[in-house]
Amino acid sequence: MKLSIIIPCYNELNSIEKILEKIYDCYKEPKEIIVIDDCSTDGTREYLVRNVRSFKYNLILNKKNCGKGFCIKKGIQQVSGEITIIQDADLEYDPADYFNLIKPIKKNYAEVVFGSRFQGSQERRVLYFWHYLGNSLLTLFSNMLTNINLTDMEVGLKAFKSSVLKNIKLKENRFGFEPEITAKISKLNLRIFEVGISYHGRTYAQGKKITWRDGVSAIRCILFYNLFCK
Repeated sequence: MKLSIIIPCYNELNSIEKILEKIYDCYKEPKEIIVIDDCSTDGTREYLVRNVRSFKYNLILNKKNCGKGFCIKKGIQQVSGEITIIQDADLEYDPADYFNLIKPIKKNYAEVVFGSRFQGSQERRVLYFWHYLGNSLLTLFSNMLTNINLTDMEVGLKAFKSSVLKNIKLKENRFGFEPEITAKISKLNLRIFEVGISYHGRTYAQGKKITWRDGVSAIRCILFYNLFCK
């Protein structure tokens, strides 16, 4: 089965080359890589334009900064593989986990697979307590409304049967993608699995972008897409 890998990217000059190299090193099976640059200003955009042929990815260049969710929606339009993975452009999530992540879909056990930073025996960098607590509370709140028992709703590494993903109408343009997609798949009677993944988190000094404002937005999305949106 062909794998489509969507990589939303904004100001990741220090990591984009390494993540592309890791994908090719770790996953030798048929694949396509779709990179969406969200109007980067640190040289990432220029790097991606120069190296399209070297890494053989499909490149989408946003005319202005629109957010992660917007980039993912643009990437979904280009998907041609049977399975789609959403991969952040930083080095927090390891392409070596792809095989385990897509295994339930390939074996026809699942239509959706979430990675989880909080289960399994994989290595995980120890970082911010309040960030961990915020993730846990958002996941708990989401679970209460979706009635599914995820351990890591906000994880940035997810896999989908492409036919399912293409039929979900997404609205959020920024980090609200995570609670929105979770709410919408919970209403479709899909088989959802979770797989433990490794996690090499970044500090804010190293380029981590999510803030408390995104947490407030996530609460809004959890409420809206579970209670008021069909």
